[in-house]
Amino acid sequence: MSRSSDAEKVQRLNSAFELLAAGYSLAAAADALCQRFALSRRQAYRYLLEARQLRAPAAAAEPTIPVTIKVPAQVVERLRAYSDASGMTMGEIVSRAVSRFLARTRRHG
Repeated sequence: MSRSSDAEKVQRLNSAFELLAAGYSLAAAADALCQRFALSRRQAYRYLLEARQLRAPAAAAEPTIPVTIKVPAQVVERLRAYSDASGMTMGEIVSRAVSRFLARTRRHG
């Protein structure tokens, strides 16, 4: 059996969260998760226990596509330093920067 993707895990976790929020008992919610996702009862309970800790549904990560770009060495050095200081990956930083740039560009024509 293959491992679940991050997107599948978030979907299952959010389903567990919704079942608990709807007032299902742990046993009934576990049964529902087992049927919906073909999970073992043990795995269903793991999702339910994790979902109990949430205050809101988990954010689903978007799929990513690798992109190769050429950037001046000085920019890469600054990017690495910022990545180390912030705890974010270089990909996260670049993705956020490009998203913000594109959002501003849409407003200006």
